Amino acid sequence: MAIALRQPSVIPGFGITLGFTIFYLGLLIVIPIAGLLLYTLQMSWDDFWRAVSDRQVVASYKLSFGASLIAALINLVFGAIVAWVLVRYRFTGKRIVDALVDLPFAMPTAVAGIALVTLYASTGWVGQYLNVYGIRIAYTQIGVIVALTYIGLPFVVRTVQPVLEDLDKEAEEASAIMGANRFTTIRRVILPALLPALLTGFALAFARALGEYGSVIFISGNLPFRTEITPLLIVAKAEQFDYAGAAAIAAFLLLLLINGLQWWASRRYR
Repeated sequence: MAIALRQPSVIPGFGITLGFTIFYLGLLIVIPIAGLLLYTLQMSWDDFWRAVSDRQVVASYKLSFGASLIAALINLVFGAIVAWVLVRYRFTGKRIVDALVDLPFAMPTAVAGIALVTLYASTGWVGQYLNVYGIRIAYTQIGVIVALTYIGLPFVVRTVQPVLEDLDKEAEEASAIMGANRFTTIRRVILPALLPALLTGFALAFARALGEYGSVIFISGNLPFRTEITPLLIVAKAEQFDYAGAAAIAAFLLLLLINGLQWWASRRYR
């Protein structure tokens, strides 16, 4: 009777590395999230609902989700264009432009917020000219969108860029030879290959924008019911030692984000 023996892996140590991976993810992600949810479960339903359904909190939800969605959509379009230019064209200063894409990753968010205020305030370098036409950026909801767009751009560019680099140009040439115009080639050849990367970059930019705090609080003005984001309310309640209220708002926001990402993933893989 032949006995099938399990062939050893070329690189041994799968069990150890898998155990370390589970331990590491559990320590950094699962345990903090579980602790947040368990802390929230100690509240009564009435207290929880009162904390998450307050008018000021609901207004912050609308702003945070709406501005994050708009910023992610903007980055979806212009991030793809930036990635296309960096991959398909050669020009002077290309390396500098490529490095500038990572600037929102490297720059502290508070510094980014101060820079945006300096730029878009009514007396700023750009804001003073927009103010002549009655356009205000700083301390408005538009300023929130600008800040969230700034911090989310690298997620789309760095997700799409490797896919573009591996994209076979022969398929585009074949499409042109068969008589397809540029728009048809983009729609039928390039876009289907980039779609998974675009959706991933969009989801990452949206999730990052939803939790952004440092760069937004400087340019938003933090006006209740107008420019106050949800992360600011969470921090404010924590500073007031209302840990239950902060945990309830954070848990509700987390559940909304998880459900939204699950819905997005199910539609993507369907």
